[in-house]
Amino acid sequence: MARLETPPDADLLLVGGGLANGLIAWRLAQLRPALRVRVLEAGCTLGGNHTWSFHDADLTRAQQRWMAPLVGWRWPGHEVRFPGLRRRLGGGYASIASEHFHRVLTQALGDSVRPRAQVVELTPTSVRLASGELLRARGVIDARGLPPTHHLRLGFQKFLGQVLTLARPHGLPVPRLMDATVDQHDGFRFIYCLPLDPCTVLVEDTCYADGETLDAAQLRRRVADYAAAQGWQVDTVRREEQGVLPIALDGDMQALWREAAGVPRAGLAAALFHPTTGYSLPEAVRLAEVVAALPDLAAPALFEALRAHALQRWRSQGFYRLLGRMLFQAARPQDRWRVMQRFYGLPEGLIERFYAGRSTPADRLRVLVGKPPVPLAAAWRAAWGQAGAQDDARREVPT
Repeated sequence: MARLETPPDADLLLVGGGLANGLIAWRLAQLRPALRVRVLEAGCTLGGNHTWSFHDADLTRAQQRWMAPLVGWRWPGHEVRFPGLRRRLGGGYASIASEHFHRVLTQALGDSVRPRAQVVELTPTSVRLASGELLRARGVIDARGLPPTHHLRLGFQKFLGQVLTLARPHGLPVPRLMDATVDQHDGFRFIYCLPLDPCTVLVEDTCYADGETLDAAQLRRRVADYAAAQGWQVDTVRREEQGVLPIALDGDMQALWREAAGVPRAGLAAALFHPTTGYSLPEAVRLAEVVAALPDLAAPALFEALRAHALQRWRSQGFYRLLGRMLFQAARPQDRWRVMQRFYGLPEGLIERFYAGRSTPADRLRVLVGKPPVPLAAAWRAAWGQAGAQDDARREVPT
């Protein structure tokens, strides 16, 4: 008599409840509600403690529509400040807070979300929790962040931000995406400001740095100093977030996916982020649509589809990795702001397409022509992926 196999616990197990897997689960719930999808999150809430932002041009109109319930703030433009340039740019800008992300997704997904689920082992079709419980599925997606690897060469974007409630209105009509008029430390440093309401502002001290060590106490002082310099009297610090984002300079994506051992990956684990800016939301939206459209979510087909998507995105973004190498390897840390100042003096449409990852051949030529604000020999070495002023080993993901 044939042995009956126990049916799997889910069609799809999503390990890690951050942005990438959260959007996959939400899009599947919208389009394929009959699927049994489970989200396993190690923490208490989906999304952790983050603010994600994007430009309107980063997403298609259809993507904007299905993402709309998650958006907490929208603005009609943004501004940048450098020692030799101040500019306001048009085009919409939007932000999502992780608290709102958690509320919307848990309401939509209900019991499909399992918080405090510590995963200790996974395969393409199973997950073992710290409790010893074994969950099985037709497919598993791992989105727990970029694992230790020697197959990517990275710079880092380090930041600490605080949501400040002020005694009086801050007067910011639009976000200040980069204020690089501040003192430069540890690389290209700038302040990022989001006006959340007339008396509330997110102030983030950010640095494009060679190392990933983050001195939280120092960055808190810098946030306080910046607020004081703007004439803002802080009543309360409502929330704080911090992080170290990877900036991709070069790497071997084929080898990175071989390390996955057949387990599909999403988000940072699949190197799905803008190589220069570090923005991850547009890539997470694209991936959610890829997964939602797959006819077969069984592990082999799922792995091949996500791997092919990640490799295609990597191939299409070589220009942005080139610019990252020029920023990190050709420019001295204290002069990196000059590279960004020159970039923000270019036509607005070019800047918009750059953030969206859709630079045209003409855009790429326009960015590269002319006298670069870095030594020519160093720029040439960086363009060919050779070591510049810094040691490449410092920019590998540590093991």
